Amino acid sequence: MKFGITQQFDCNYLPDRKEQLLVCVEPPAILQHVFSDLTESGFRRSGEQIYRPQCLQCNQCQSIRVLARSFTISKSQKRVLSKNKDLQIKISNENKPEYYSLYEKYVNNVHSDGSMFPASEAQYYGFINCEWQSPIFIEALLDGKLIGVAVTDKLRHGYSALYTFLEPSMSKRSLGIFFILQQIQLTANQNLPYLYLGYQVDACKKMNYKQNFYPHERFFEDKWHLSVKNP
Repeated sequence: MKFGITQQFDCNYLPDRKEQLLVCVEPPAILQHVFSDLTESGFRRSGEQIYRPQCLQCNQCQSIRVLARSFTISKSQKRVLSKNKDLQIKISNENKPEYYSLYEKYVNNVHSDGSMFPASEAQYYGFINCEWQSPIFIEALLDGKLIGVAVTDKLRHGYSALYTFLEPSMSKRSLGIFFILQQIQLTANQNLPYLYLGYQVDACKKMNYKQNFYPHERFFEDKWHLSVKNP
């Protein structure tokens, strides 16, 4: 399998560091067949690319996956479900035009300090769409109005959460956590073992929510390490 390595650029998670990526450079027909296997080795999809951080002097980015079939919901996560019991959940295989307006609102209001700001349609479709992988879209609606979308990729052995965008005015609902719980349930309902949540970066406070779903595993030193919450 062929890989390339990018030049160094400013890290999206740790502002005082540089980031470098290992990218699979096989053609789309090959990428389609190796995506699940590479995800098991800590890789992730963004648009047409499958990549993994390959930084010279840093190993803070650790792929994290929830063991969906043995997931144990916490008291605080139960409260999130209760707060959102009035929402209607729908699943779509189509990247609907109305998604972009919510994405734009979310990025420009919540992540104006991030690399995705300012949002644009070209950036959105380039990030989400893929020739060789068709994601699914989990919608949350309140009284018929779209207030959140979780984009996730189906794998042979589970799902990989790609991105979630939300109505900024409804931050008190903890919709990010709510959507992870929805994806865990989707994975478990299909009797699949893993929901991949991307990269856990302990030194980045914005990423720390990912480690609160137990049991989970982190990928480092070329293998998965189990983490079970202490009683």
